Amino acid sequence: MQRQIWCKPNEHIYSLIIGILGREGLLDKSAEIFDEMVTHSVSRTVLSYTAIINAYGRNGQYEAALELLERMKSERILPNILTYNTVINACARGGYSWEGLLSLFGEMRHEGVHPDLVTYNTLLSACSNRGLGDEAEMVFRTMNESGVLPDINTYSYLVETFGKLGKLEKVSELLGEMEAGGNLPEIMSYNVLLEAYAHSGKIKEAMGVFRQMQAAGCMPNAGTYSILLNLFGKHGRYDEVRELFLEMKVSNTEPDAETYNILIEVFGEGGYFKEVVTLFHDMVEENVEPNMETYEGLIYACGKGGLHGDAKRILLHMHEKGLVPSSKAYTGVVEAYGQASLYEEALVAFNTMNEAGGQFEEAIKAYVDMEKVRCDPDEYTLEAVLSVYCFAGLVDESEAQFTEIRELVTQPSVMCYCMMLAVYAKTDRNLGKPGNSVAGYGFAWDKANELLNEMRTNRASNIHQVIGQMIKGDFDDANNWQMVEFYNTILEALWCLGQKERAARVLYEATKRGLYPELYRKNKLIWSVDVHRMWPGGACTAISVWLNNMQELLINGEELPQLATVVVVRGQMERSSITRDFPVAKAAYSLLKDVSSSFCLPGWNKGRIICQKPQLKRIFSKSEPSSEDSEIEDIVTLRNSPFPLSGTKKSTSDQKPQSTSDANRISFRSNTELMTSGV
Repeated sequence: MQRQIWCKPNEHIYSLIIGILGREGLLDKSAEIFDEMVTHSVSRTVLSYTAIINAYGRNGQYEAALELLERMKSERILPNILTYNTVINACARGGYSWEGLLSLFGEMRHEGVHPDLVTYNTLLSACSNRGLGDEAEMVFRTMNESGVLPDINTYSYLVETFGKLGKLEKVSELLGEMEAGGNLPEIMSYNVLLEAYAHSGKIKEAMGVFRQMQAAGCMPNAGTYSILLNLFGKHGRYDEVRELFLEMKVSNTEPDAETYNILIEVFGEGGYFKEVVTLFHDMVEENVEPNMETYEGLIYACGKGGLHGDAKRILLHMHEKGLVPSSKAYTGVVEAYGQASLYEEALVAFNTMNEAGGQFEEAIKAYVDMEKVRCDPDEYTLEAVLSVYCFAGLVDESEAQFTEIRELVTQPSVMCYCMMLAVYAKTDRNLGKPGNSVAGYGFAWDKANELLNEMRTNRASNIHQVIGQMIKGDFDDANNWQMVEFYNTILEALWCLGQKERAARVLYEATKRGLYPELYRKNKLIWSVDVHRMWPGGACTAISVWLNNMQELLINGEELPQLATVVVVRGQMERSSITRDFPVAKAAYSLLKDVSSSFCLPGWNKGRIICQKPQLKRIFSKSEPSSEDSEIEDIVTLRNSPFPLSGTKKSTSDQKPQSTSDANRISFRSNTELMTSGV
């Protein structure tokens, strides 16, 4: 722009550049741009001076800001309100003395610049940070006398200042002075003071402020009543809660969802379980929309009171509203059935929670609650808890759970064995990381070997023998594939054991038999892989094969899509912030981040991990062959780690009749038929 004849930068543009550089902390550059304005015949006014003062002030250089203020005056440029506010804020944040701040305040008034709300709030903030009560009172009185109306920040600073000094009554006194002077404070000002008294547990003082605001003609809102209802509830004064809620409704103050949530929590904790259900019906009649906190509080109360019928109806209401119940909600249902001695229903609720909830810590809590109410778990519940422990990598807890399953049934399922193999593999892999202790390294592999041998020699179940052989790498017998019913568990075990090529082979056979029909999709705009039904090991296998084959298609001349997307969650949880913590989502995100930081969870749909076309090109260009004789370097290397288990048979599949990359690409090519235009 500076080089053009027809378009020269003006002072406004210079000020913008100075501001941008200041935000980035590039003060030398800011000063350079500011100084060169004169050489380019651009006059400096209050606009550019304020910009450079702000640049230094926001970076804690308040001495430089003061020097610039004096330089500005020496050039006969009068500072305005923004200039002074910037300097005062910089000095207050930089630890400038209170006397110095007052001097600046007096200087601006002497120059005919009237302080505004920002000025007074800046001074009150300094008082709050330094615990200056008398000074804060003086600033507030000056503000009131000047006709500048306070806002919520004003009272927040006052409450914080006098709260530190143990003088909250002083804030109430100041509010009274404002009322007497005809300056009615905003309702939020009263609420800030109410919140402070409530936090300190001072019921009498809080009610005093409440009556004070009513007498002043300031009508309480739902937030005001919520503060008081919560305060009375925490002190077990349930009659006052009821009276206050009735007063709220009589005064035509509409309760909101937060108000009802507080009441539900208060009466639930107090043991008034039926009253909680009544509140919910009242809420629905008043057309107040319940939220997840509402439902969790309701079902918690129903659980404590054994109101299984109400808990079930509330859960149904959630489903009708399209909400996915949280694990906390399921826990309440489990407890409600348990309290009513309906153990079979409790078991069903627990298993449903473990499948749909996605929050494993809550699943364990529910399991403990089941035991407390004498609800004996069956084989499926124990297996669900085992999956929780295994996903969390808790070896001791997993072994104890596996032992309990063994005591309950003659033969644990194949899923139990595969989950135990996976948790042992994770344990030894973590022990072997650099910097970790290697004490006991190999112990987990020995335990895994025992389980594998147990599966392979099992006479009670042929399926155990087949899968045990396949994990060891015996893919030769075609009959083996017809008996594989637990692909997710096999893929999980293989991936965790480091047998990635074998995992890719199992995935290929599974997709060939139609087990994952939605796995790969492809059109001109989007290529996707859907792993939301898989376990972490299977998801990582599918994504790895998908990336490697996408790379090969690019090398063979195909155009990359506008978007590559990995589906990790479907349904109501697609926009939830907790989806990233789901095991499949966490594993997929970690794998993709290892490939490139360009993969991200978009804000519009957190059930997807995406990468745009320009970033995809950069990712794949790094691994393109440098010459015709060079081999393609896979984006994700899928090779079998050395199997540390003893007695491993060298199968024909391990003799590599084709390269690893070729074997992996077969899977994707064979699934091209499955890639419909739907995404």
